[in-house]
Amino acid sequence: MPASPIGPELQRLIDLLAKMPGLGPRSAKRAVLYLLKKREPVMRPLAFALDDVASKVTACSVCGNWDSIDPCAVCADVTRPQSVLCVVQDVADLWALERAGAHKGRYHVLGGLLSPLDGIGPDDLNIGGLVMRAGEEGVTEIVLALAATVDGQTTAHYLTEHLEGANVSVTRLSQGVPVGGELDYLDEGTLSAAMKTRRPV
Repeated sequence: MPASPIGPELQRLIDLLAKMPGLGPRSAKRAVLYLLKKREPVMRPLAFALDDVASKVTACSVCGNWDSIDPCAVCADVTRPQSVLCVVQDVADLWALERAGAHKGRYHVLGGLLSPLDGIGPDDLNIGGLVMRAGEEGVTEIVLALAATVDGQTTAHYLTEHLEGANVSVTRLSQGVPVGGELDYLDEGTLSAAMKTRRPV
């Protein structure tokens, strides 16, 4: 069998990149070849940035956002209203809402959606933390900003039942979010409209 033209170091990098969302083996090879051609302006700074993020960035102990400080910058912002808590599936959704300027209050990252088919149950999500935060003084509304998918609907229904004991109103995003739509892929105007026209669950 002829020797592989790709050395073990390069193959390891290709294999690691291929594990990333949206990148398969071919895309990973193209990315590695690009990095090799742009070693000084891109590859070395990327390596330093990855090491920096790996050593400094952690999940916020309050909301679950990623940041190098804990509590994160969003939770530490004293100008944000305490009364409205926006629940999102993942940090990407938090970033999308912030990019759109659609929510000025606090957040709570679930870390996923309930999905029996994928083996994701309530214990796999940060639901206990949400229920605890919903009971905090000053919290009056919980906005369920979840994807309009079957798993999103299932999760919203489960959360609504578990928040019944808290003295808060539970609302959902309204117009603008298509069925099956993921928040991270929506434009800023759509997100803002959905947040402004949220409705009771």
